[in-house]
Amino acid sequence: MRALTARPDLEIRIRAGHGGLDRTVRWAHVTELHDPVRWLRGGELVLTVGLNVGATEAEQRAYVARLDTAGCAGLGFALDTWLTEIPPAMVDEAEQRNMPLLSVEGNTPFIAIVEAVAEHYATEQLRLQGKMLTAQDAMVRSALRTGLPGVVTELAKAVAGEALLLDQNGLTTHSVPGGEHPWHSTVRSAVVLDGDRPRGMSILADGDATILLQNLRAGGSTLGWLALRCSSPASAPTRMLTNHAASLLTMHLLRSRDARRLHHRARAPLLRLLVTDRTAGASAARLLTLPPPPFEVVHLATDRPDTLVDQVVDALADVMGSGPALDRAALCALDDGVLVVLPESRTRPRLGELLFTDLAARPEGPRAAGACQARGSAYLADAANRARRIAASGPGYRHAADTEAWSLLRDSLPAEASEEFQQTVLGALREHDARNGTELVATLRSYLEHNCGIEATARALGVHRNTLRARLRTAERVMGRSLDVPRHRLELWAALALDAGSAPGP
Repeated sequence: MRALTARPDLEIRIRAGHGGLDRTVRWAHVTELHDPVRWLRGGELVLTVGLNVGATEAEQRAYVARLDTAGCAGLGFALDTWLTEIPPAMVDEAEQRNMPLLSVEGNTPFIAIVEAVAEHYATEQLRLQGKMLTAQDAMVRSALRTGLPGVVTELAKAVAGEALLLDQNGLTTHSVPGGEHPWHSTVRSAVVLDGDRPRGMSILADGDATILLQNLRAGGSTLGWLALRCSSPASAPTRMLTNHAASLLTMHLLRSRDARRLHHRARAPLLRLLVTDRTAGASAARLLTLPPPPFEVVHLATDRPDTLVDQVVDALADVMGSGPALDRAALCALDDGVLVVLPESRTRPRLGELLFTDLAARPEGPRAAGACQARGSAYLADAANRARRIAASGPGYRHAADTEAWSLLRDSLPAEASEEFQQTVLGALREHDARNGTELVATLRSYLEHNCGIEATARALGVHRNTLRARLRTAERVMGRSLDVPRHRLELWAALALDAGSAPGP
C-alpha cells in the first residue's frame, strides 16, 4: 500500500490507517455491493464510489469492519461521484483498525489503479524470475565447481533459508549453516524413523517455519534427501528452486553411483583371480587395495550373479555410506554367486548381515549368504570356499563364527564319505547289537558324554559299574580298538556324532 500511495500519477490521498501502509495489495477490486466479502479472497484494495456503504454510522463502521476482517489491504473512495466526503465514522473505524483508507482524487479512474497493481506484479514476477534464473545458474556453476556442497549452499543463499542434505542412510552429507541443528531431527524422523519414507516433495512443520523435504530418487532407489527450512510459508519460486536443486543433486549422485559401479567392476577381475588362481593370486593381492585385515568374506548365493553385482555395489553404499572404506571393499561375480570382501566389524549385526538383509528385500536378491573371517589376502581363497559351503547349507545369513565348529566339519563331509567312515568304526558294533539285543553303541555314547567316567556313566545308564566295565570290554573286543588309545576314542566320538547328527558332550 505504501508504494501504491506514493505514486504521483495516481493522485491518491491517505485519509486514515497510516499504520497499515505495509499491507500487501494482491489485487484491486471495484465493487458497489453492500457486503462484498463473499466475493473476496483477502489482500484486495477495494474501490468504491460509496453507493452502498450504509446510511448510518453503525452501517458504515460495519462496512469497514467486514473488509478488515476479510483481510483486505485497504479501502479507496472516488469522491464527487456519489459522495463529496468520506463519512467520518468510516475514517474513525479505519484509523482504529490501522486499515488504510484512501481518497482517489483528480481525474484518476479506478482502472488506472487496477493497472498500477497489475503492472507492479508483472514487474515483480519478472524480478522473481530473474532472481530464480540467477539462482539456478549459480547452482549449476556450483555443481560443476564444488559438487553437492555448492548446490546446497547456493539454494540456502537464494531463499535466505537453511538447507540439509542427507545420504540414503539419513546421515548428514552437508548442511547450511554447518553443524547439527534442532530441525535436523525432524527431517531424520521423517526419512528414517517413520515406516513410510516420503517420496517426492513433502512439507513438514517446524513451529512457524516450513521445511520442504525432497526425496532424491532414481530408478526406484533412494539416493538421499534434500531438506530446506524457510522462516515463512514456501513460495512457488522457492519450491521451483528446491526442485531444481534436487534435480542437480540427483544427477550428481547418479554420476557418483555409476562411477562407484565402474570402480568396483574394474577391481572385480583382481579379486576373482585372487580367490580362483593361487599361482597368480600373489600378484593380484599386490594390485588390489583391500580393507585392513581381518576381512569378512561373504558369499551371496544367486543364480544371476552378473545381474546382482551392481545391486551389491549400491547396497554397499547404503550399508557403509560413502568414503574410503567403501572404495576398499571388493566384490566379484562367481559361477554361483557374488563374493564380497568387507572390513571385519566388531558391532552386531555384521556388515555382511546388513548387506544381505538389504539385498534380500529386492526382487532378484540372494537366497542365502555364507560368511567367515580371513586373516589376510593369502587366506581369501580358502575363506571364499568356506563361505560358499556355508551359503549352500540353507537360506538366510550364516557366519562361521556363529556356527558350531562340529557342524562345520560335519557339513563339509560328502554323504558317501560320512557313511563309509561310520560303517568302518561302528559297523561291527551295530551288527553285534542287532544280533544279540545288546546296547553297545548307546553305552559307548553315554561313556563319551560323561568324559569316560565309570561312576557317572553307570548312574546315567542305571547299571552297576561292573556291568558297565563288562560292556566296555565287550565293545573293545567287537571293535578291535582299545578305549585307552586317544585316537580310537576320537574316531569313535566322530563316528557316533555323524551317526546321530550331533556330537556327544565332552
